[in-house]
Amino acid sequence: MDVTVAIDCMGGDRGVPVTVPAVLHAMRRDPGISFILVGRRDRVEQELSRLGARPGPRLRVQNASEIVGMDEAPAVALRSKKDSSIRVAANLVGQGDAAACVSAGNTGALMAISRFVLKTLPGIDRPAIATILPTLKGHTHILDLGANVDCTPEHLLQFGIMCSELVISVERKERPTVGLLNVGVEDIKGNDVVKRAAELMRASGLNFYGYVEGDDIYKGATDVVVCDGFVGNVVLKASEGLAQMLATYLREEFRHSLYNRLAGLMALPVINAFKHRVDHRRYNGASLLGLRGIVIKSHGSADAYAFEFAIQRAAEEARTGVLAHITERMAAIHKSAA
Repeated sequence: MDVTVAIDCMGGDRGVPVTVPAVLHAMRRDPGISFILVGRRDRVEQELSRLGARPGPRLRVQNASEIVGMDEAPAVALRSKKDSSIRVAANLVGQGDAAACVSAGNTGALMAISRFVLKTLPGIDRPAIATILPTLKGHTHILDLGANVDCTPEHLLQFGIMCSELVISVERKERPTVGLLNVGVEDIKGNDVVKRAAELMRASGLNFYGYVEGDDIYKGATDVVVCDGFVGNVVLKASEGLAQMLATYLREEFRHSLYNRLAGLMALPVINAFKHRVDHRRYNGASLLGLRGIVIKSHGSADAYAFEFAIQRAAEEARTGVLAHITERMAAIHKSAA
């Protein structure tokens, strides 16, 4: 299935030197994707020229005169920057000119603009940010990662339904397991919101596993892990910090002495295999679930290799009909509850 993806070329820490090369590589790998490059036309076309490429049937350039800063307030970006690369990319999805958009820009602004432009799906109160994390069994999906700091039990239920349908659509798993992140696995553990959310999930028809603890995430206990945005963001940032610390420790140990350096050379194939297995760039691309359009948030510091994974994620969601699956599931739940 051919899809068109709008790319916010100006977002992220480096902008076009990352986004444009990633797009060109993705075009070569997947002939079924067409792109609309959104940003300041002169800068985008200059980068295309530097890489020996030019606009064509699969590669359009859409001018956007403004850029949303990485530390800019979302409300300001929404109100005062109507021609920003984020806003124009979201508009392309809303107008049906693109099936999805990808941005490495300001997360808060991307969520605010996307929600304003695209609105939420029927039965969904709030969008949530979902991403993939590696586990001992492969990977798991976790949400919310910061879009909703305070959640009701009903919000957590909606998150579980949305992400379950995402896994069903993209990974072809008929009954993905859904776990609710808690401070323990016993029924008496947790606050009132989590306890009530567990009751709703048990009665919802989800393949509800029950409570999971923090260490269960990386054990791969469930296909989906649900939590509020406060907890999810802390989990994600703590995980990234731990990974960086371990990588630094490993480099320091191998540089500690001549013997350690020689040992490092001997172990290089194993080290490289390990680095590939846990390379966070391969899991880049968080889904803004619950919108009437597919929006993927890339990490702001992503390089071209990582940004391409976010593009692939957008194309997969567009091709597999995630939005239709979520809409149908929410309609069925509301019908049964009526």
